[in-house]
Amino acid sequence: MDSWKDCKNILCIRADNMGDLIMTTPAFRALKETLGCRITLLTSKAGGLITNNLENIDDVIIQDLPWVKSNANNISAELLLLAEQLRAEKYDAAIIFTVYSQSALPSAVLAYMAGIPKRLSYARENPYELLTDWLPDREPYDFIQHQVERDLALVAHIAAFPSCDLLKVLYESKSLVSINKKLSDLGIEPTQSWIILHPGVSEDKRKYPVAYWIKTGQLLTKKYRIPLLITGSASEKILADEIASGIGGQAFSMAGSFSMDEFIALIDKAKCVVSVNTSTIHIAAATQSPLVVLYAQTNPQHTPWKSKHVLLPFSVEENLRSKNTIVRFVSEMYYKDTIPYPAPDIVLKAIEELMEPVEAGTLNKEVSLSAA
Repeated sequence: MDSWKDCKNILCIRADNMGDLIMTTPAFRALKETLGCRITLLTSKAGGLITNNLENIDDVIIQDLPWVKSNANNISAELLLLAEQLRAEKYDAAIIFTVYSQSALPSAVLAYMAGIPKRLSYARENPYELLTDWLPDREPYDFIQHQVERDLALVAHIAAFPSCDLLKVLYESKSLVSINKKLSDLGIEPTQSWIILHPGVSEDKRKYPVAYWIKTGQLLTKKYRIPLLITGSASEKILADEIASGIGGQAFSMAGSFSMDEFIALIDKAKCVVSVNTSTIHIAAATQSPLVVLYAQTNPQHTPWKSKHVLLPFSVEENLRSKNTIVRFVSEMYYKDTIPYPAPDIVLKAIEELMEPVEAGTLNKEVSLSAA
């Protein structure tokens, strides 16, 4: 819209996790390239872990918001202080990015309280004065699109378009030196490549069984003479230790061993990444690293974006499914069939297809196969 062409100081609100933030980066690119604006990102503590590795963001405000899932204990006084902080920055506009199961209106109230004159987002109900520009949210009842497409469609509403819609994350070259040193200390030659196994999850419903991780690793060690790095956060070290010990020889527990910058470099140089659906898969998509995703059927719009991958879905147990009625609608509409965990030999086959492709071209497919 023409009225947005003079917006040069924009607040983008994306108060979710790292993966959500990575998927929004093509929309940030569209804003930067089209409007030539300064972008300040308001995000969560979890999202803030990767902001230094993203392009097109000029400043970051870290604040867990009470209407987005976090471990923080928010108090109303903090929101009032945040609104005053935002008011002092004199933003020309605020753009609120959401998934279809979230409401943008709490963030819209915050932007309204901060006196930000233009406010854009999706809305399912009429937002009246809370949003000056909005798109009726037709997802997921009329259709479901990828999160990247959803975010790009939002900024396209104000005529902002990117030169490229691929994901991108950055890391410093010194991180390659430091990860090679850490691997060398374990007896892994710097000239070797590696396979990453990333088992850690933020929610139990995304878990792939430990016994299956171990069996997959054992099959890999028989097939390939290549190190298997079991990655995760420091809090997931016990899990990584258990899996590495179960696999034996070629497996190394590396949870908590890398900074975010190093972790991105590690993924970028990996021969293949095997992960549950968490931020790791979006980093792998951004680095164009071959990827096998053990994908709990929770969010159909959060699959790897335009990258070489194989998706192996499995059903979420009923007692672990979301109480959000929008999420439950998607589950009942799209996930009617029960799909068991993909068996380790199926995971191995997917890895083989990625590492030894039968034909040239990008492999990008979803596989639904029964467990052994």
